[in-house]
Amino acid sequence: MASTMAAKRLFSPREIEGLIAEGQLIVIHEGFVLRLDGWLEKHPGGRLAILHMVGRDATDEINVYHFQHTLRLMKAYRIGRVSMPWINFEPPLRGGVYRKLGSDEAVKLDCHKPSWTPQNAQQRATPAFNLNIERPYDDVDTGDEELVSARGTWTPQPPSLRSDVSTTLSRAAYTAALEQEEIAKDIRSNPSLDLETQRAITLEYQALHERVKNEGYYDCRYSEYGKESIRYCLLFSTFIFFLTKGWYLTSACFLGMFWQQIMFVAHDAGHRGISGNFIADTLIGAFVADFCCGLSIGWWKSSHNVHHLITNMPEHDPDLQNVPLFANGPSYFRDMLSTFYNFTFPWDAAADFLVPYQKYTYYPIMGVARFNLYLLSWLHLMSPRAANLGSAWWTRPVEIAMMACYWYLFGWCLLWKTLPDWPTRVAFVLISHIITMLLHVQITLSHWGMSTADLGPTESFPQRQLRTTMDVDCPQWLDFLHGGLQFQAVHHLFPRVPRHNLRRLQVLIREFCHKTGIEYKCYAFVEGNKVVVGRLAEVGKMVDILVQCQQHMATTGDSGLH
Repeated sequence: MASTMAAKRLFSPREIEGLIAEGQLIVIHEGFVLRLDGWLEKHPGGRLAILHMVGRDATDEINVYHFQHTLRLMKAYRIGRVSMPWINFEPPLRGGVYRKLGSDEAVKLDCHKPSWTPQNAQQRATPAFNLNIERPYDDVDTGDEELVSARGTWTPQPPSLRSDVSTTLSRAAYTAALEQEEIAKDIRSNPSLDLETQRAITLEYQALHERVKNEGYYDCRYSEYGKESIRYCLLFSTFIFFLTKGWYLTSACFLGMFWQQIMFVAHDAGHRGISGNFIADTLIGAFVADFCCGLSIGWWKSSHNVHHLITNMPEHDPDLQNVPLFANGPSYFRDMLSTFYNFTFPWDAAADFLVPYQKYTYYPIMGVARFNLYLLSWLHLMSPRAANLGSAWWTRPVEIAMMACYWYLFGWCLLWKTLPDWPTRVAFVLISHIITMLLHVQITLSHWGMSTADLGPTESFPQRQLRTTMDVDCPQWLDFLHGGLQFQAVHHLFPRVPRHNLRRLQVLIREFCHKTGIEYKCYAFVEGNKVVVGRLAEVGKMVDILVQCQQHMATTGDSGLH
């Protein structure tokens, strides 16, 4: 009864701000205030999934990632309600600044009369984020007039094309100019960020989610896995056949194909898209990823959960944090603290040298990317992140045991005991791992060519997912090769929908985009590769100009880029 009464209390936005300022983890869900302090260390999806939602209306994120029985459990964490629609705060993890509630202020506050109005909502929504596009070089006479778009935002000219301006800017100001240009471009090409428009998109998305549930899109078609199992067995049997015949390098090709194909099942299991049962899908994922492929499903889930929530945010999305080898946008042109790794990625001379060539190094590095995943998998299992999973504590020892089995079978029994000499061993490892390059290209294809701009906390969940993700257009008979990764935009909107239903769901997503005015980006595989390589070339050119200007300033003794 006490918890029911507490859940009826109406909190004002100012009170919510005060609670967050005191360190409480407050998340809004369907108009209710959830206090998740006691759940943070128990959340199977990891701490960051909660921390990125603090101060936000996370209704859409929570509903599409969780099953109904989990949603019912959340009622225990309700402490009250808020007036809807809720205007998002910027989470503290992303730099949001909050004011504590003074004692005299608390007395004056009437929780039944929210302290915000539509007129001041935007100011309250962004305590530490200025959505307005400001000129980063107001003191520079460029000879250009300010350009005002239809949405009333300034549209800067591309600094990369204006060497006269770039040579007068500091490195920080030049980087900021590039970031602001990307933000302005996204604002121009997407629906308005005003509260009414984003609310309409959210309501349309929620109606679509109801349709997805009612029309059975969450139902897994197990017969499809039966068909796929035949393909997996054929690939593995062919690998064994050629291995026993002494055709070692040929067998390596089929082992690589087997790895590339079966990892799609691990992706499904990681999203609980097979059985829907946490234990069953975790064990399936661990068998496929850890035992068959030597990769930690726990590391993947830890990284992937965050990636889905804050897609393409440079400081927060671990899938794009690859400096000094790659940079996907101008935000990386400075030392950057990763909230996922709790590590500062320095922008140094190595980045200045390597990034301009990233369009050339992309495919070679994708060819050996699997070795990095081995390292990340073991680092994860040895880290506290793998231990702090509450009810999922048992996953760590299970993963360690299965990965140990993989290395015993692959490293000892296959490489050391079966293959005859070192040249053959080295060639076998390289060929089998390079074959999986297709998987790494497929993984990066959907996001590396897309925007990394942050349009602020008012942007709705579906708009951000569609703005930062692209799909790959391919004939239905080729779906087996892509394993569902060709429908990443669809998947990001509804991550628990089994991949065998994504092609049917794509029709509804196209309708949704037509209604809301959000662009649905879908390219053929080759064209998509051109988009990614083109983006890498574009960013590389930015860095090249930055370095040239820095060298010019050093030569002339001027106080330019530094």
